[in-house]
Amino acid sequence: MARRQLRLAAVAAAGWAVAAVFFILFLVTPGSRREAPRDALEQEVVASHIRSLMPGHLTDVLSSNQHTVKPWFEGKVNFSPTVIDLTPKGFPLIGGRLDYLDGHRVAAIVYRYGAHPINLFVWPADAPDTPPISEASNGYNVIHWRQSGESLWAISSVRTDALEQFVADLRQSGAAPSSISK
Repeated sequence: MARRQLRLAAVAAAGWAVAAVFFILFLVTPGSRREAPRDALEQEVVASHIRSLMPGHLTDVLSSNQHTVKPWFEGKVNFSPTVIDLTPKGFPLIGGRLDYLDGHRVAAIVYRYGAHPINLFVWPADAPDTPPISEASNGYNVIHWRQSGESLWAISSVRTDALEQFVADLRQSGAAPSSISK
């Protein structure tokens, strides 16, 4: 009887060892888990974008006129965000709203590409300019950079190349364009 119990214990231990090996392989195999955002700020940006897609949350001011959207932010944020109409480039301005990221109020400027909204989050940056960095997070394409004293994050479900074109058009209209890093 003791021999049978030892055999059962050995089989159980072997089973647990095999399960542990498969679990470890699952954790270290690329593509086996859902892609996680790289940092807390990126998680905040994704969450704010998702909340904006709920009915009635996309804009606080609905206007395709940059001269209506830009002044709307006066007194609501402590800076004057750059608002550019990219309708001729295929990215019409939809409006704007207030949001809260990185511990402070930010401007969310909303564009559209086809049926897809693009959120452009903008707030003051005390750091040097950086080139755009393109990432994917939770099924969304995200590009972030710093330019001319602003921190900017563009996020949408559009194809990567479309969002990169949006950022290039935006940068070209306000400053010299640069390449997007991946």
